[in-house]
Amino acid sequence: MEFAVQAGVTALGAYLAAGVLFAVPFLLVGAGRLDADAREGTWGFRLLVLPGVVALWPLLARRWMRGDQAEERSPHRSAARRCAS
Repeated sequence: MEFAVQAGVTALGAYLAAGVLFAVPFLLVGAGRLDADAREGTWGFRLLVLPGVVALWPLLARRWMRGDQAEERSPHRSAARRCAS
């Protein structure tokens, strides 16, 4: 049991370390490429989203590599698209 706990803690530490290493370039460059509003974000904003970036780094890395753009999805936006087409 002790080995399993130690392995879990080690795996969690490695995951978080990879997240911190990913967060630095992502917050400097990647966030602005995924979301136009983040491009003009302040350092305070970047510090606020840092824990989320560290926790969700595999998902954000995949979106950054694919070049996905953030898109608002709301009933209002959907209705506007239907009217425009």
